[in-house]
Amino acid sequence: MFITPEGKEIFVVDGHTHFWDGSPENQKNIHGKQFIECFYAYHTGLSPKEQLWEKSKFEKYSADDLYRDLFVNGPDDVAIVQSTYLKDFYKNGFNTIERNAEVAKRYPERFIVNGAFDPRDGEKALEYIHFLKETYDVKGVKMYTAEWNGASKGWKLTDPDAYKCFELCDKLGIRNIHVHKGPTIIPLSKDAFDVHDVDHAATDFQNLNWIVEHCGLPRLDDFCWIATQETNVYGGLAVALPFIHSRPRYFGEVIAELLFWIGPEKILFGSDYAIWTPRWLVEKFWAYQIPEDIAAERGVQLTDEIKEKILGLNAARLYNIDIEAKKAALASSPFSIAAE
Repeated sequence: MFITPEGKEIFVVDGHTHFWDGSPENQKNIHGKQFIECFYAYHTGLSPKEQLWEKSKFEKYSADDLYRDLFVNGPDDVAIVQSTYLKDFYKNGFNTIERNAEVAKRYPERFIVNGAFDPRDGEKALEYIHFLKETYDVKGVKMYTAEWNGASKGWKLTDPDAYKCFELCDKLGIRNIHVHKGPTIIPLSKDAFDVHDVDHAATDFQNLNWIVEHCGLPRLDDFCWIATQETNVYGGLAVALPFIHSRPRYFGEVIAELLFWIGPEKILFGSDYAIWTPRWLVEKFWAYQIPEDIAAERGVQLTDEIKEKILGLNAARLYNIDIEAKKAALASSPFSIAAE
C-alpha cells in the first residue's frame, strides 16, 4: 500500500504488469532478440538512472524479484498480470498464462491473472477461451493485435473471427478486454496497433469493458475522440506515465487531455512492470501537478481524489475488488507478514 506524505493510505491496483522470459535461451529467432531489446530501450530511455537494471536481469527476472518490486519495495496492493504469448518469437512463449498462474499461486490475494487468445486460430481460439475460463476463471484478457501468427502480421478487433471470440467472452463473463494500442515494438507493425477498431468493437459489445493500454499513444487524439463517446472504453497509463520523469510537461499534456475528454473515472494506473517498477512512478505521480497553463486551457485539475481513483479505485470497480475485504485478507496473509 502507498502511504502519502500526509499519512493517507492509498489502495493501489497495478493494471498492467508482466512476468516474462525474454532470455536468449528462450528466443526462437532474431525477432525475439529484437523485441526484448526494444523493451530494454524503453526502460533505459525513460527511467531514472538509479532505477536501471542490467540487461540480463531485465530479460529474465525471478518470481521473487517480481513480488519484491511490486509489493515489498513497491506500493502495489494488487497487480493484474497480463499474458502475451508471442510464440512466433519465443520457444516457450514470452509471458504465458501458465507462467503467470504459477507465480500467482505462490502469493494468494496479490495477483489477478489475465489470459490471451488469438482469433486467427478460429475454432481453436473458441476452445481456448473456454479453457481459460474453466481452468483459471479469468476476468480479463489481453489483446495484442500486432502479434505475428505464421504469415499473418496482425489482425483487427472487428475481424469476424474476433467478434465470435468477444461474443463468447461476453457469454462467459470475461468482461475486461485489455487491448495494446500504443507504441510499436520491433519487429511489429505500428499500423496494426491503430485504435480505430476499438470504436466499432466497443459499440457492438456494450457489456465488455475495453481498456485501451497506453491510451493509444502515439494516437492520443484519436483515442480520446473515441473514448469520450464510448462509455465502456477506458485508458491505461502504462507507457504514458514514465514521461512524468523524462518529459514532465509532455505528461501534463497527456493527462490533461485524458481528464478533459474521458474524465477521472476512466483512467487506470499501470506500471508496465518490468519495463518500469511501480514505486517511483506512484511517488512521482502523487507529487505531480499539471503545469498551470495546460490545466487552465483545458479546465482540469489533478487532485488527490482523482489520483486515488486512477491509482486503484477505478480498476477495483472493473474487477469487483472489495477494497476493505482485500485489505483484511492482505493483513492476515503470511506472505505479507513475512515481507514486512
